[in-house]
Amino acid sequence: MIIEQEVKDIFQNGRLLPVIEEFYTIQGEGFHSGRPAYFIRVGGCDIGCSWCDTKYSWTYNVHRLADVRDIIEKANNTPARAVVVTGGEPSQYPLDYLTSGLKSNGIATFIETSGAFPLTGIWDWICLSPKMQNPPLREYFSKASELKVIIQNYEDILWAEENAAKVNELCRLYLQPEWSKLRAILPSIVEYVKLHPSWSISMQAHKFMNIP
Repeated sequence: MIIEQEVKDIFQNGRLLPVIEEFYTIQGEGFHSGRPAYFIRVGGCDIGCSWCDTKYSWTYNVHRLADVRDIIEKANNTPARAVVVTGGEPSQYPLDYLTSGLKSNGIATFIETSGAFPLTGIWDWICLSPKMQNPPLREYFSKASELKVIIQNYEDILWAEENAAKVNELCRLYLQPEWSKLRAILPSIVEYVKLHPSWSISMQAHKFMNIP
């Protein structure tokens, strides 16, 4: 875990970020699935999910430090007017400078986070994806627009319900099969959602479309 002062010093209060990749694509998961957005993937995550499909993002200091002004300019040149910040774990970093710059250009801001670190930035949509080994901070439950829980087994569904009991009443609820267990776990998720219609199923549609 990066300590707060170290973050401020290295990343100049959010004017630099350890960016792994940036790309314009179609969102593949959750409530906004199927919609175009500019994605910013930052490096650094110490949560360590065994099924993570971006393990190359775990170490922040092997990735380039990008000037946030350049990120904003590139996002501003895409037609969707929406940016998704993901990781890694983006909540480790000060994101006020990034989101303020995006908002000043009329760009909607979305974040995908485990909620393990204090939230910074101005967000139009917060996708909370909690992890058992490092649960979300309490502040996220009242702010989450969407709760998206990755499901490998029935224990994960119990974890999903535990978190669903804490979120605000407008928060959308999604169960998402872990990709490598898709065929095995999806039938159980389908039956569960049929019995518990407050939930919807999120699929990683971008993987079916072979896009980032």
